[in-house]
Amino acid sequence: MASSTSFPDPRSKKPLGKMADWFRQALSKKPTTTHVSPENRPSDISQSSSQDSPPPGPSSEVSPTLPPTHMGADSSSSGRWSKDYDVCVCHSEEDLAVAQELVSYLEGSTSSLRCFLQLRDATPGGAIVSELCQALSNSHCRVLLITPGFLQDPWCRYQMLQALSEAPGAEGRTIPLMSGLSRAAYPAELRFMYFVDGRGPDGGFHQVKEAVLRYLRALS
Repeated sequence: MASSTSFPDPRSKKPLGKMADWFRQALSKKPTTTHVSPENRPSDISQSSSQDSPPPGPSSEVSPTLPPTHMGADSSSSGRWSKDYDVCVCHSEEDLAVAQELVSYLEGSTSSLRCFLQLRDATPGGAIVSELCQALSNSHCRVLLITPGFLQDPWCRYQMLQALSEAPGAEGRTIPLMSGLSRAAYPAELRFMYFVDGRGPDGGFHQVKEAVLRYLRALS
């Protein structure tokens, strides 16, 4: 006699089994990750750093600009450029040729001294007194070309006294260059300082140049 208990149809288990298999496969799968190749990383990093970093400033390796050299070792004297001239040559009218030779020698040397020559550098139409005083005050050194003509010229004597009054204690600033005179004729106002003897082969020009350079070096 057949039992009254009924069992479900075995075919009804197939849908449940398929769902179980689908869950098992879904759970067994690992989350996918995006792999970045090493080749791409440096470019990304450099790109981001270039975007974040500020623009580069001026290079610190640029060598400093050196100041121009005007007179060799003496160019370090910054005080030299505080005046327009290094030397003011004071001379009489009859000694113009000798004064021009002295100026040419000083300006043509390796030191390139800046000289004031009245006939060449004085302002046309300017008052003689103001031009002479301005030439003295704008020059570091004053070369007095002491000759018979210098002693007889009132303007030369005025320049000599003006130079002494402006810098009575400035040792080496006033440089007497005596030529054609005996020691007895040397002006009494200048006897407290040595003079350059112009009877040498070069007329004392070399000694005058060295005296000027010595004074300019002392300015540093």
